Amino acid sequence: MPVSKEILDEVALSEEEYQLIVERLGREPTEVELGMFGSLWSEHCGYKHSKALLKQLPSKSKRVLVKPGEENAGVVDIGDGLVLVMKIESHNHPSAIEPYQGAATGVGGIVRDIFTMGARPIALMNSLRFGPLTDPHNRYLFGGVVGGIAGYGNCLGIPDVGGEIYFADCYSDNPLVNAFCLGIARADKLVKARAYGEGNLLMLVGADTGRDGLHGASGLASRTFEEERELRSAVQVGNPFLEKLLIEACLSLAETDWIAGMQDLGAAGLTSSAVESASRGGGGIEIDVLKVPRREKGMTPYEVMLSESQERMLVVVKKGYEGKVKALFDRWELRSDIIGRVTGDGIARIREGKKMVAEAPVSLFTSSPVYRRRVKKPEWLNKLQEFDVTSVPDLVRKNANSTLLRLLASPNIASKRCIYRQYDHQVGDNSVVLPGSDAAVLRIKGTKKAISLTTDGNARYCYVNPYLGGIIAVAEAARNLACSGAQPLALTNCLNFGNPEKDDVYYQLKECIAGMARACRELKIPVISGNVSLYNETKGEAIYPTPVVGMVGLIEDVAKHCTSGFNNEGDLVFLLGDSQTVDSSIGSSEYLELIHGTTKGNPYLDLEMEIRLQHCCLEAIGRGLIRSAHDCSDGGLGVALVESCLANGLGFISDDWQPEGRLDAALFGEAQSRIIVSVAPKFVWKLESLAARHHIAATKLGIVGGKRLILKGYINSSLKQLGEAWRDGLERLL
Repeated sequence: MPVSKEILDEVALSEEEYQLIVERLGREPTEVELGMFGSLWSEHCGYKHSKALLKQLPSKSKRVLVKPGEENAGVVDIGDGLVLVMKIESHNHPSAIEPYQGAATGVGGIVRDIFTMGARPIALMNSLRFGPLTDPHNRYLFGGVVGGIAGYGNCLGIPDVGGEIYFADCYSDNPLVNAFCLGIARADKLVKARAYGEGNLLMLVGADTGRDGLHGASGLASRTFEEERELRSAVQVGNPFLEKLLIEACLSLAETDWIAGMQDLGAAGLTSSAVESASRGGGGIEIDVLKVPRREKGMTPYEVMLSESQERMLVVVKKGYEGKVKALFDRWELRSDIIGRVTGDGIARIREGKKMVAEAPVSLFTSSPVYRRRVKKPEWLNKLQEFDVTSVPDLVRKNANSTLLRLLASPNIASKRCIYRQYDHQVGDNSVVLPGSDAAVLRIKGTKKAISLTTDGNARYCYVNPYLGGIIAVAEAARNLACSGAQPLALTNCLNFGNPEKDDVYYQLKECIAGMARACRELKIPVISGNVSLYNETKGEAIYPTPVVGMVGLIEDVAKHCTSGFNNEGDLVFLLGDSQTVDSSIGSSEYLELIHGTTKGNPYLDLEMEIRLQHCCLEAIGRGLIRSAHDCSDGGLGVALVESCLANGLGFISDDWQPEGRLDAALFGEAQSRIIVSVAPKFVWKLESLAARHHIAATKLGIVGGKRLILKGYINSSLKQLGEAWRDGLERLL
């Protein structure tokens, strides 16, 4: 008997998709099957609107060991028998409903994706978006999310080493919480998330199963918010102390040969964990839900299979080793139960004792429809891009000092210390460069090597020009790593967009991915994992298109890492890269939005110059020619100079800086492909020679010294005044 539209809405399936299920099954699905199809065909699990587009992203290099989608996270080789395992994922909608638990379980989920592969998590980062903090509800969301990240991550003993945060009106009812985790493992000890080997056993480990998180994948992550719906039951509740036990137990288990695979229970719970593992392993599974330990009475098979209770792992135990595996978990005081077995016929069977409640081919559950649509560029986007930014008056010549102070105090630019000081970023004793620089740096113990990592993404650029914004997201992340002295290795991304069934949003998604793909190809940086978060809308209003890039790079000798702050009095300061003042560079800038109240005009990037610039910077750091490097991004050259001064309390003086064209563009325009470096006078000729060889301009800006920032004729401010504006800007709003 056909189901009602209300039931289909609950599992986020369209009537057409339901008919496709009936056609493929040759019958009506059972209640449990319908719930399983709803979750596995959801946008969160099935990538219906993005799978075809994501194929554009390059994913191969000599260092990449796992194809995207094959396992829980991406894997990249760093030599010496070691690999990095990395991924970023969203927990946006849960955080909008229950900010503390939504953010906390986002951290817990991404950490499980890493250690389920046998890798020890060594670093966390995040990328956050909120509405303006002048609104009390936004402050509530902000406080809850930051508290949840700190509360969970600190308990696990994993350092949170950096991230980014932005504020805009469009995120007021739909904050973004993207969590990134990096792990390290021996290449020969990686664990696959595959259920194979007929007769092998399925063991559920960790927390008991409750009703929390029902319809998390199909409900929260795969449709927009509706004002009248109560969604709190779809938010999971975390227990970081239990997860810490799981980390140590599972890493210990990964050292044995007792298991065939391991998979965490995240979105869609036992359904996705078991079915997707069987799909990767090429076999089938049989589960008896009566054997699943529960913490609530009266749970139905539907609820057991779709629960997203946290801190649970599915372990595929080789037949005959179940006693040893259980004994290992017992030592860690973790409950473990055999709930089923691996079969060889490719069928997913779910029983409640003797009663069969679901029985269908694994391939049907994992073969969601894929949508690719033809859409045109929206007319409103043409108007944004065609806006003549030179029609905006240049107000800076009369008040450059006050404009700089306003920008420094803007929450998008101001210091984020009041956030990251809540995170433990030194636990583990690997942190070399702490939060606040262009990128974090961690040493790899037992080697001379270090890794650098960053998260980046400017949604304003993508709102005005999604293609160019996608390029810049990748380019800026790579530039931040280059400023630290790291050669970029690979990236993971989280693509946060509105409802893809709307033409405008699908166009944004398509163009952003195309831009990212181009940048990745030209910079030769593969995409090794990621997540797509769609339907980020409330009451019909979408967020800005917000692609977030998490990128990791390698420093062969940790002693040669570089930081962003000026280090020595008397060093000369140069601008490497794009030295031309482009009036249009104020397009989509923080300056244009803050001072003139508009977000219009194309951002600016020369990708060929960007590639040469990064190569030049890396070589200069490797040869020991420069003492600091800091990229120009939000707030332009003026803000970048202040940040370089404030890092170590050293001033800057320029007697002969003479910008061409508009002063606001020269000081606060956000043209990309620019890095501020400081160099000892004796190495200036070598730097200039190196820049010339890379066909990069090296423009002298001034000299490090004193306790003021002086651009003669334009800006003259004490570091004390600048520092107060920058350090207190965000905290003042809280």
